[in-house]
Amino acid sequence: MFKRDKTPETAPAPSTHGSTAVRADGPAADPEAPRDRAQGKQGPTPRRRDQEAARRRTMVPEDRKAARKAAREAAARDRMRQRVALETGDERGLPLRDRGPQKRWVRDYVDARTGIGEWLMPVVFAYVLLMFLPGREVQLFLMISLYALVALVVIESLIVARRIKKGLTERFGEPESGTGFYGVMRALQFRRLRLPKPQVKRGQFPA
Repeated sequence: MFKRDKTPETAPAPSTHGSTAVRADGPAADPEAPRDRAQGKQGPTPRRRDQEAARRRTMVPEDRKAARKAAREAAARDRMRQRVALETGDERGLPLRDRGPQKRWVRDYVDARTGIGEWLMPVVFAYVLLMFLPGREVQLFLMISLYALVALVVIESLIVARRIKKGLTERFGEPESGTGFYGVMRALQFRRLRLPKPQVKRGQFPA
């Protein structure tokens, strides 16, 4: 009943050309597919080694000597600008601790007054020299007078800090933090050695 077909030559033989055509139709064997994907990019992706080399060239200049020279020149310009600002009171070049209208008012107020505190350091230096004088009575007098001077300076500093806070409140509404201490420390310095340099004369109090 079931008779096998003994004529295999009648069956269609697989064609080499046909199999190639079938593989060409598949997406994995399409030789044009990678080419089409590459056309959508601006260029080949740079290798990691090239990227790291580019970053090193950006961070570390090739001419280090020229870079150090440029850094020194920039630092010198900054120091010169700050020095001029300390002499003239220009806000743009002053250190952060000296900037602002409140700090300027405090400096003008302290520089306009004559106080005991600015003479404290010269007097203390003179007392150190006088302590070598012989005589117990002289030593006792110098010690008592020095303590009295320090007490007067402390009382004056408290008064100056209170007046500074009061003046700032009247003119600016709310004093900045540390303005009282800022004024007291300036009042304890010799007037010619203060930085920024005084911009007002004695008795010329700010409005």
